[in-house]
Amino acid sequence: MNLRLIGIGAGVLIILTLPLAGAIAGPDFTARDDAKGGGLLTTLGLSEPSGRPSAVRVAPPGPPEQPRTDAHCGPELSSPQGVEAQTCVLTGEGQSWGRSYYRNTSGRVLESVLTLMGPAGRTVQIRCAIGAGDEPGLCETPHEKSLGPADRYTAVAEFAVPDTEGPLLLRSGSNSPGPSGG
Repeated sequence: MNLRLIGIGAGVLIILTLPLAGAIAGPDFTARDDAKGGGLLTTLGLSEPSGRPSAVRVAPPGPPEQPRTDAHCGPELSSPQGVEAQTCVLTGEGQSWGRSYYRNTSGRVLESVLTLMGPAGRTVQIRCAIGAGDEPGLCETPHEKSLGPADRYTAVAEFAVPDTEGPLLLRSGSNSPGPSGG
């Protein structure tokens, strides 16, 4: 009876390993010919009927190409109260917008007012609630049609405690001067 189980087990093992052996060896696409005289590569349009690879290559489709976005950013700033921010003007595909990257370690909920100022007195402003956590976040204005080159735009973000007349905790701008040595 043990001999019979060993024989069945060996048969099952052979049957299970055949697909694995074929996968490891891999197919030989160039050596096989189909009924049309070409082979798999010819059928897929990847080689000439003579067996030579064709000049046309088929590439698998990838993700759509992302539009180019240029950023003009001020320096990373931080306040003694625990707010860190960097503010940028972004441009791409004929549009401009402001974006502020921040981190709030102050332990309290804050509010940010992000303003994008452009040519001809155009201004776009948005208010963003800033949670009381250490997680980084961003605040972004709506995208607007660009009315000139990126260097004609400026973005400023101001961080403060909401609904109070308290002090401004941090102001960050896209054209803020960097810290000067002294």
